[in-house]
Amino acid sequence: MARHLITSAIPYINGIKHLGNLVGSQLPADLYARYLRARGHEVLFLCATDEHGTPAELAAKKAGKPVAEYCAEMHKVQEELANGFRLSFDHFGRSSSPQNHKLTQHFAAKLDEAGLIREVSETQMYSPEDGRFLPDRYIEGTCPNCGFDSARGDQCDNCTKQLDPVDLINPRSTISGATNLEMRETKHLFLCQSQMRDRLAEWIDSKADWPVLTTSIAKKWLFDGDGLQDRGITRDLDWGIPVRKGDEDWPGMEGKVFYVWFDAPIEYIACAQEWEEAGKGSDWQRWWRTDAGADDVRYTQFMGKDNVPFHTLSFPATILGSAEPWKLVDYIKSFNYLNYEGGQFSTSRGRGVFMDQALEILPADYWRWWLLSHAPESNDAEFTWENFQSSVNKDLADVLGNFASRVTKFCRSKFGEVVPEGGAWGERESALVEELKGKLAEYEAQMEAMEIRKAAASLRAIWVAGNEYLQEAAPWATFKEDPDTAAMQIRLGLNLIRLYAVLSQPFIPDASAQLREALGVQEAEWPQDLETDLQRLAPGHAFTVPDVTFRKIADAEREEWQERFAGVR
Repeated sequence: MARHLITSAIPYINGIKHLGNLVGSQLPADLYARYLRARGHEVLFLCATDEHGTPAELAAKKAGKPVAEYCAEMHKVQEELANGFRLSFDHFGRSSSPQNHKLTQHFAAKLDEAGLIREVSETQMYSPEDGRFLPDRYIEGTCPNCGFDSARGDQCDNCTKQLDPVDLINPRSTISGATNLEMRETKHLFLCQSQMRDRLAEWIDSKADWPVLTTSIAKKWLFDGDGLQDRGITRDLDWGIPVRKGDEDWPGMEGKVFYVWFDAPIEYIACAQEWEEAGKGSDWQRWWRTDAGADDVRYTQFMGKDNVPFHTLSFPATILGSAEPWKLVDYIKSFNYLNYEGGQFSTSRGRGVFMDQALEILPADYWRWWLLSHAPESNDAEFTWENFQSSVNKDLADVLGNFASRVTKFCRSKFGEVVPEGGAWGERESALVEELKGKLAEYEAQMEAMEIRKAAASLRAIWVAGNEYLQEAAPWATFKEDPDTAAMQIRLGLNLIRLYAVLSQPFIPDASAQLREALGVQEAEWPQDLETDLQRLAPGHAFTVPDVTFRKIADAEREEWQERFAGVR
């Protein structure tokens, strides 16, 4: 069995995330972690809240709270929502943790020792009206690359181009809206990424199995235009990790903090330290340091495409540049965007479904299934209420839920609430087992490869195979002439429910648990031999008829939700 380190991109602290954020990193990472655990692998699955930078300051100001208090409250909210969606993090940390403070300052010192930090005097946007410099998200304007009129000072969300505030056309303060901005001189530290370009290019070229989306974005940043540029790693902000060289002051950097995109990925490592110090595990270094046993760890990251440049270039430059034996990522699974009903999700316009709202409407498994089975892997995907309703009703209610209901209720009516005895498998049953062997192999291969939509389709095909068998065998008709054969058919059906519960657990964990509880089985051991697994529930084993596993969504409900989440037009 292998050891797997899994991280999903850490979400900003500023507010509750929408379904597109969820499916772009945390949810598929959870799917993979659950699958690997089910196969017997040792897994450390880490995530955290990204608490520094302008998003936190602006959100706290809007909420009328001190930023530290706001971050503590929102971390709790995001952790509760993660639990609500059954995200199985081994630890959900905070980038504001003491561990991340110390580790970020340590990396900065090591990079400086290696000659990869330079001090730059530059002019930046200053707002006399606000009495401060306007880094990153304190300034908005028109993107010089695509013309998007709400580009931020660090990046355009429309075209993903990395920006500096001075690049923006018609810039304005996001604090006051002031446009009477001026340029003033300030000093900052830059990470000399340009010195690392060849080394990074060689490393990326060695990852022949990475998704095309991941490598194409990385190489675009490496080679397009003037190629990989040095990047500022400090900001004139109040909230963040103070700029220090390890335990020492950094002359000339007093009052400055590290740039959020420098310290945020380092939190992945700090999160493991938090995990150990919280008493949840031991020896964090065996996951992160190759001189402490991390050589045999496979490290996989999950993220949206907007995060790819920092995870393929900036964070690896930090790791490699430190000249210390840190574990580098082995595979980056990146995702396109999930759009909403022909447009984008929008917090300000109330457009789209956010994580808290989703759980108010329906349990987590309904959302998990739709999002994962429609994951935006090769292209952007789109959420529509009609598609959601159709997927829930046809896949979850009609195929899986209906199968469990028909088998258990028929058994109860004819044989009682125990697995019936009698009969022996025939050609039809043997053919079903062979069919399922092929479909299970496909499912496992797709899960190993993190082909999420294909894996969902293969899982559904496994459910369908049971339904088709039930229709052909027709135990309700067989029972009239041959009760023993009907007993065998329904016994196989009960064992299929158990198999479905085990295989479906990574996608729909609550439904899996409900079905296993109804069948009176706690274990969820992954099938090793289908002939054996489909006879696990022996004659005489007691069960109960489960409650409705998945209910259908009515047209009236769908129409009401469509209107409710349409947003301000």
